Amino acid sequence: MPLDFTAIDFETANSSSASACAVGLVRVRAGHVVARAGWLIRPPDGYDRFFDVNIGIHGIHPEDVVDAKTWSEQLDDIAAFAGADVLVAHNAGFDMAVIRRACDATGDACPPYRYLCTLQLARKAYTLPSYRLPVAAAEAGFGSFAHHEATADAEACAHIVIDTARRAGAADIHDLARTHGIAVKALDAGADLHEPVFTAA
Repeated sequence: MPLDFTAIDFETANSSSASACAVGLVRVRAGHVVARAGWLIRPPDGYDRFFDVNIGIHGIHPEDVVDAKTWSEQLDDIAAFAGADVLVAHNAGFDMAVIRRACDATGDACPPYRYLCTLQLARKAYTLPSYRLPVAAAEAGFGSFAHHEATADAEACAHIVIDTARRAGAADIHDLARTHGIAVKALDAGADLHEPVFTAA
């Protein structure tokens, strides 16, 4: 099987994982980036308050998402891009929690994605002073990029997988995971979903 997967990254409006306000997606086929996409998301009602600290990180303001699709309206767009791919993300627990908890907030069925964490992968494959995304991506040969811009972050994740697979001689995402002793996990829709609610002022 070839090295096929989709890298994903979310930005959130506040400290709740349910508050998705942007997504970036990068499709890889046979170890090469073949497509990129990204868009703003109107966070679910009750989770749509923007915290200054989050705005300072990603630069997205409440007025930027007023006309964006809601979580429910754009969920099919993520599915259409990712298909049946394994998703990869840096600190994937965060990004999978966004999917899980935003679906819980809106009552949408949580898609049963499989996923791999590039933070775990980088810690196994590289020896670095830090395993933050920009540092790990630089080691993978993906230099300066707009960190916290969702599509750029997703592409950085993609290059970590591509590079570590090349170094390991891994044939596909599952072979890569086995080589480094990490798991391709399944998104658990039944995880603890208790989150604070931040209603927009």
